[in-house]
Amino acid sequence: MSSEQIQKNFQEAKDVLEAFTADDSTLEAIVNAGAMLVAALKSGNKIISCGNGGSMSDAMHFAEELSGKFRNEREAMAAVSISDPSHITCTANDYGFEYIFSRYVEALGKEGDVLLAISTSGNSANVQHAIEAAKKKGLKVIGLTGNDGGKMAGLCDVEIRVSHRGYSDRIQEVHIKIIHSLIHFVELHT
Repeated sequence: MSSEQIQKNFQEAKDVLEAFTADDSTLEAIVNAGAMLVAALKSGNKIISCGNGGSMSDAMHFAEELSGKFRNEREAMAAVSISDPSHITCTANDYGFEYIFSRYVEALGKEGDVLLAISTSGNSANVQHAIEAAKKKGLKVIGLTGNDGGKMAGLCDVEIRVSHRGYSDRIQEVHIKIIHSLIHFVELHT
């Protein structure tokens, strides 16, 4: 890989981020999602997050920044990612991989909680099942999606979409910026 190719990669990442931030509706969606998280936490509820692969890493990162620390000294906040290998392998073995997240939501989700569902395509079946389980239990749902939003587009209370139709890593790069923005919003308003 040459320095020109590396420069091209960085320029593409910059272009995707600039396109995302140029759309006022996406920024408003982040504000709405942040307000939803703050309301849940102030009411004594928790945030559950899920995703596959790199999106699972993002879900874990989101939860640890809330339960641990982001920028400010503050009380720990109730947040957990669905990433326990024992739960995932048990559920995948007994029910199928498409239910690894929904079974967790069924077990631990309660009305007033919020589910942060992350899928770059918006079409991950196990994330969709988690959203459906969350809705049945009275959880609010924030979806981080990409491309055209996929099947998740109409399922979330707030969808934050990175409308990029290229490689998913570009979507993930913006997702982590969204996640940091949400955490910062929560820290400033709780």
